[in-house]
This record gives sequence, C-alpha cells and structure tokens, in this order.
Amino acid sequence: MSDLLDLHGQAMKEFDRRVRAVGPTQWADPTPCTEWDVHDLVEHLVREQLWVPYLLEGGTIDGAGGRFDGDAMGEEPVATWELASREARTAWLRPGSLESTVHLSFGDAPGSLYLWQMTFDLAVHAWDLARAIGADERLDPSLVRALLESEQISDDLDAAQEQGGTGMFAPARPVPEGAGDQAVLLARTGRAA
Repeated sequence: MSDLLDLHGQAMKEFDRRVRAVGPTQWADPTPCTEWDVHDLVEHLVREQLWVPYLLEGGTIDGAGGRFDGDAMGEEPVATWELASREARTAWLRPGSLESTVHLSFGDAPGSLYLWQMTFDLAVHAWDLARAIGADERLDPSLVRALLESEQISDDLDAAQEQGGTGMFAPARPVPEGAGDQAVLLARTGRAA
C-alpha cells in the first residue's frame, strides 16, 4: 500500500504545481470542467482535502452538518490550498488510514478505495487546471499508468460510461490509434488531450 501513498503524493504534487502557477487574473478563466472556472476547480479540490482528516477519523457526511459549507478558499486561495493539502496528506500518512472504513456519500468503503479516488481526482484535475491556465499539461507517466491499471479506477470509469456519463465524468471520447497513456486516461473521462 505504500505504492498507493506514493502515487497520491505524486498526484498531490501535480495539482499543487498548477495551483502555484495560477496568475492573479486567471481565477475566473474557464476550465475543461464546463461548470467551473479556475477558482471553482481549485475550491473543489480544497474542499475535498478538508474532508479527508474528518472522514479518516470516522466522521460521517450527515454528522458533518454544515462544517464544510460556504467559501472554502477565502482571500488567499493558494495558502488555503497549501494548508488543506498538507492536513489531508498528513491524515493519509497516519498508520492504518488505508485499512480504515470511511463513510462516504455512496456508503462505507475501505480507506484504500477512497485514496484511489482522491489520487485520480487530483491527477485529472491537475490536467484540467493546466489546460485552463496554459501551463504544462504533462502528468507524471508512472502516475498515469498506475491510474489506467487500477481496477478500482477502471470500475468507476466503466460504471460511469455504462450510464452514458454521470455528473462525475462526461461520456468517454474516442481514442486515436497509437494514443499515449495520458490521452487514453483523459479520453475515458470525456476529455480531449
């Protein structure tokens, strides 16, 4: 499981690098996630990180009440991201986090499944953010390969595509012959590399 923790660390670095590259006038720019601008996309990931310590400590969605509602970014979005991501990463690195049962919106799941989902979300949204701000879009090849080979991620993508795309993923796009791993991963989520 240390490999999964390493992959998560790499995905966190990928997203972090793009957050730090957002220019002061880019926060309202559109992203490949058509319902979100740059601010909304980063806030989505900040909010996800804020949930991690709470959920890994046994918290529930219902039990959270409104503790994660409202503006998650404040006046200093990069600093807010730094703090939220550091706290989430620290929670993941605690002994037993991957073996714990996590109470998610779709039901109880092992911590390892939750970490796969968080790793995937960080990586794909790192690409979204890079595309939105004109930064380097290349993701770490070993991270991309691991996500493509993950049964957990593949099952999630397959289930979404069987439903014609869901709120989480747009319908898959065709992949050109000879496309690289990153193009394949992005196409499975409805993104055109």
